[in-house]
Amino acid sequence: MKKLLKGGTVVSGGGSVLADVVLDGEKVAAVGLPRDMEELAGVDAQVVDVSGCLLFPGFIDAHTHFDLHVAGTVTADDFETGTRAAIRGGTTSIIDFGTQYPGESLAQGLANWHEKADGKCYCDYGFHMSITDWNPEVSREVQDMMDAGVTSFKLYMTYDTQVDDETIFSILRRLKEVHGITGVHCENSGMIAALQAEAKAAGHMGVSSHPATRPAAAEAEAIGRLLRLAQVVDIPVVVVHLTCKEGYDVIMEARRRGQKVYVETCPQYLLMDDSLYKLPGMEGAKYVCAPPLRKKEDQECLWQGLAAGQIQTVSTDHCSFTTEQKALGKDDFTKIPGGMPGVETRGTLLYTYGVDAGRITKEQMCRVLSENPARLYGMYPQKGVIAPGSDGDIVVLRPGVEDVITAENQLSSTDYAPLEGTKLTARIERVFLRGREVVKDGKVAEEKTGRFVKRGEYALEA
Repeated sequence: MKKLLKGGTVVSGGGSVLADVVLDGEKVAAVGLPRDMEELAGVDAQVVDVSGCLLFPGFIDAHTHFDLHVAGTVTADDFETGTRAAIRGGTTSIIDFGTQYPGESLAQGLANWHEKADGKCYCDYGFHMSITDWNPEVSREVQDMMDAGVTSFKLYMTYDTQVDDETIFSILRRLKEVHGITGVHCENSGMIAALQAEAKAAGHMGVSSHPATRPAAAEAEAIGRLLRLAQVVDIPVVVVHLTCKEGYDVIMEARRRGQKVYVETCPQYLLMDDSLYKLPGMEGAKYVCAPPLRKKEDQECLWQGLAAGQIQTVSTDHCSFTTEQKALGKDDFTKIPGGMPGVETRGTLLYTYGVDAGRITKEQMCRVLSENPARLYGMYPQKGVIAPGSDGDIVVLRPGVEDVITAENQLSSTDYAPLEGTKLTARIERVFLRGREVVKDGKVAEEKTGRFVKRGEYALEA
């Protein structure tokens, strides 16, 4: 049955218009004036009243970690609970990080992540492939990943999954050959290790040592090193989860010399600061993530970067743990599992504290949550836009509705909400995934209908 979404404002990166939308099966059939759409939909169409609402293309979260074994434990959210929370929050597609662990092939890493995700997702999904072990065979496999629709990769400059500068350079050379792209976690591993050793030697084992041993300078230095490697290779790269003005300035310098650099940030870096690490006991452990939360002035820089179009995407880096899991580091801050939940609230937070607060426009919100990630990660125009022929992925957001974030009401398997008590000025009432109404009246209404998305090459101007 066709569906006719009546009375809403359709938002795109280029503008917003009062228009009706016809969904036919899994696709958008038409967008236009009410009288034209009623005739096209026909008398048998299911009419959905979305008067007073904003219709965004389904949000895309290009940075999630579900069912991840890390820090001696496993994330609280697997693909089932994580994508259930995501779809309720308007995210109709996620891209998680499949990982090739040392000794594995890329094919093994991809197969492991398909086993974790296939048949369990409430939203559509894809994978980046994290490369940790580089050799001639893995280099050949990069083309296999591209052919399989895994067209983006991930490199770490810290953690036990890190690759050194020589390896990064070789991987960038190979990705240029196949027209792939990589996102990079940028922190100076040696600096962090030295600072952590000093803190431990001094007996500073509490949560407050986490931000002290991962300073903004460690992030900025690694960003600069990555961008110089990319400059010589002459390839664009993605700096993921940017947190600080120091790093932003390094990126702007690279752009001034002619480089293409894509930038992602996250709601936690826009809305939380490092004062949270001073909370008593293990309360501050809830906010341990890497890179850490920064200063108020860093938040302001990131908001300005979004408004200026210099930061292309806002993802969540959803990597959730319970308070019990966080307590693994009660005697040693380096053993606190790093990460926070976020997929459920990203859209309403960005609307409330971005659009409603006058920091960005709703069109800019559409770009950073939908259109840009779709273009950057090879899903446009299948995803990222409400247009004839595109997937019927639509978020129906009602502005002017007061709401409050609470752990009690969230779907994530974590037992706390990092932004507990935060007020919202919008609510996501309905979500359509490939034409199916999977969220109705704010509640998940359909079971696991998500599909793997085979993605093409990146195609976003930076």
